[in-house]
Amino acid sequence: MLGSGSTLPGVRRIAGIVLAVLLIGGVVAAVVAGREADDKGTATKTVRMVIGSEKAEYFADPAVVKALAAKGFTVKAETSGSWAMEGLDLKGYDLAFPSSQAPAVELATRYKVQGTLARPFYSPLVVVAHRNAAQVLAANGLATLDTEHRGTLKMAAYLDAARHDRTWQQLKGASKYGELTGTLFLSSTDPETSNSGALYLAAASYVANDGRVVASKADLDRTEPLMKKLVQVQGAQQSSSDAVFRDFVSGAGNPLVVVYESQVASLLAGGQQPGDLVVLYPDTTVNSDHTVVPFTDNGKALAQLLSTDPELRKLAAKHGFRPQGTATEFASATTYLKQELTGVRQAPVPTSAVLHEMARRARG
Repeated sequence: MLGSGSTLPGVRRIAGIVLAVLLIGGVVAAVVAGREADDKGTATKTVRMVIGSEKAEYFADPAVVKALAAKGFTVKAETSGSWAMEGLDLKGYDLAFPSSQAPAVELATRYKVQGTLARPFYSPLVVVAHRNAAQVLAANGLATLDTEHRGTLKMAAYLDAARHDRTWQQLKGASKYGELTGTLFLSSTDPETSNSGALYLAAASYVANDGRVVASKADLDRTEPLMKKLVQVQGAQQSSSDAVFRDFVSGAGNPLVVVYESQVASLLAGGQQPGDLVVLYPDTTVNSDHTVVPFTDNGKALAQLLSTDPELRKLAAKHGFRPQGTATEFASATTYLKQELTGVRQAPVPTSAVLHEMARRARG
């Protein structure tokens, strides 16, 4: 864990990874967003928090640092898998900021946090695909393509293919592409420690359970065989959605990967537009509601600020997040992304206890 928030003489900016500690199977890395040493701004309150890794770039952005300083805050953030946060000792922190509501509710219960939890922004799960893979999926009825870089993944058809262990070689048109071999599957993060992996199971189990949220032992038993296939075919899984996405962009690994829409939007906003990238919106998906669990008054104040301050909302959209309340703030590159989520069904998420059990069974 990090020490106090004092500023070291001669250091003009503190922003980046300063500590990595292995905790409950995942890597926790610290990202410190502070002011320049000679900044004469008004920041007087240091807020210490644990966040999901996909928000690290947002809080390290100098524009976000400046906007927070103007409101009297310096933020020190450490990253962790959202589900892994439940195993951390968060005494001494001002807030936790997991990537969805379920782990946030668990943390709120554990630390006896009262009141409604703020959800400043959200991001749906999407599937990023290399163009050849997306075109083969479309040719075989597993997807549709709206533009060269955007389309829809048909979840029921994909799950049926997974249930029957279909391989790329069984799909027409795949033989032209040497990289499309072996079992057809989506790569995701570890559902026991990472939010995106758990939400992938939430969406898949909803479709597999005939459009009903998994809520009972009978539901878990019914969907378990398929959930096991979806996870175990992947082999070793990473605990960070950021790492999975970076691997995909670099050309490594599986041609189909489950990520957050915000990660794609942030990449595009940074000026990169990979010609090989296709974004597939599952016709049934789950929103990742980034939810704040405040432990102190400073944590509550920052949660309110992130939800309401126009500049911070604008910057959240710049980093690919969808601010709660309006879609027009979302800065989408519509060649790749949807401005409105029309035609995308939002699956309810099981309770934390059920989702934990589903992930445990799936991992075997």
